[in-house]
Amino acid sequence: MCALLAIVSIAACTDPGRIYERNIDFEHNLWLADSVAEFEFEIAKTEPLYNLYYNVRNSISYPYHNLYVQHTLEDSTGNVLLKALQNMDLFDPTTGKPLGKGLGDIFDHRILAISSYKFTKPGWYRFKIQQFMRQDSLPLILSVGLRVETMEADVTSD
Repeated sequence: MCALLAIVSIAACTDPGRIYERNIDFEHNLWLADSVAEFEFEIAKTEPLYNLYYNVRNSISYPYHNLYVQHTLEDSTGNVLLKALQNMDLFDPTTGKPLGKGLGDIFDHRILAISSYKFTKPGWYRFKIQQFMRQDSLPLILSVGLRVETMEADVTSD
């Protein structure tokens, strides 16, 4: 029992800046154009700046070198705080070499979506991601996710 607690404690200490992370798997490895990945997270502290990242998992057989997504950040009342179209390279556009971390034919990417964001009030927020590739069924994107972390080097919990 003590060994299990030690492992859990060590694992919790290795990622102190992360306040939220969740991934959504796509059925049949297809991301439909009208399928919006939605993530709800709570901000307790407004003092630090936050980075928001996309987590993207794709197959090496994904037919494009990049992925266009549109993201929207909303507050708890549905007010749009930020909205942007973003391009991310999943493969080197010149060489075709897969980017990210791979194991076999699956590659994971953590790509900055919003940098140094200042939330003005504590509460719940919603982040939406939609593929914007002009293809109704985007094949071989296995999952997409959101990671929210503070930019503080030394994060302590209350």
